[in-house]
Amino acid sequence: MTKTKIDRKMWLLEHLRDFWEEARENRIKAFVYVSLRILVVMVLVAEIFNRNYNNVFLCVLTLILFMIPNFLNKRMNIVLPGTLEIIILLFIFGAEILGEINEYYLIFDRWDDMLHTINGFLCAAIGFSMIDILNRNEKVTFSLSPIFVALVAFCFSMTVGVVWEFFEFGMDMFFQTDMQKDSIQTVISSVIFNPEGKNVAVVMPIDSMVVNGVSWHYGGYIDIGLYDTMNDLFVNFIGAVTFSILGYFYIKNRSKGKFAKRFMPRRKTAAEILEEREHYENKHHHDL
Repeated sequence: MTKTKIDRKMWLLEHLRDFWEEARENRIKAFVYVSLRILVVMVLVAEIFNRNYNNVFLCVLTLILFMIPNFLNKRMNIVLPGTLEIIILLFIFGAEILGEINEYYLIFDRWDDMLHTINGFLCAAIGFSMIDILNRNEKVTFSLSPIFVALVAFCFSMTVGVVWEFFEFGMDMFFQTDMQKDSIQTVISSVIFNPEGKNVAVVMPIDSMVVNGVSWHYGGYIDIGLYDTMNDLFVNFIGAVTFSILGYFYIKNRSKGKFAKRFMPRRKTAAEILEEREHYENKHHHDL
């Protein structure tokens, strides 16, 4: 057996051992961890047989995204609370596997709204954590008030939401996708229809439309993403405001608040890093 194969085997055994130790501590997270991966692999195999390689790519991407919490823990010394990690895994599964492959975005009208609301909530939690970590770091010379931390967390969440909408628009513009889902509008309000050319909007009902000479009787016209974008930003706003309020009271009464803490990542302490390093060295020495 070559040295490369031995290293891979050691890495796999170490990964499985760490997972088993963590699974004993948090059975719910382990159940979600294993169940979602099994489901994704089943979908992956089915899509390979169906030769739907776009969905195969989404399955592989999902499995890669599932590794983010472990990467943050091992490489960046960031600890994700169990509740936050479970929600992130479910969010990825809901967006890629259920939303895209199983077409839940089309089957359930509010599926996209739900995901964007959760995204706004989680991004506010992450933004809150980043500022809170700096506030509690002795090397940082400034300290922000709870209301300012809440404001920064809110702005961070909304910025992430806006950047994502830029991404959706770019995909639709340059690759002719339909990430910004179209909607049917039965009424249009525009100054273009003002017969006197004044800056006064005229409300006009739309009963049908013609596309390339073909009449489409949808009872309205197709809005190409504007309403979808604004709706996504609005529900992101709701999620961001919700956690910003929770986070404000968490910092204000740090000893009492426990709910918000379940969604806020934190950096490992020096003692935790040292303990993990010693644990790894002891296991490595034992394996040798």
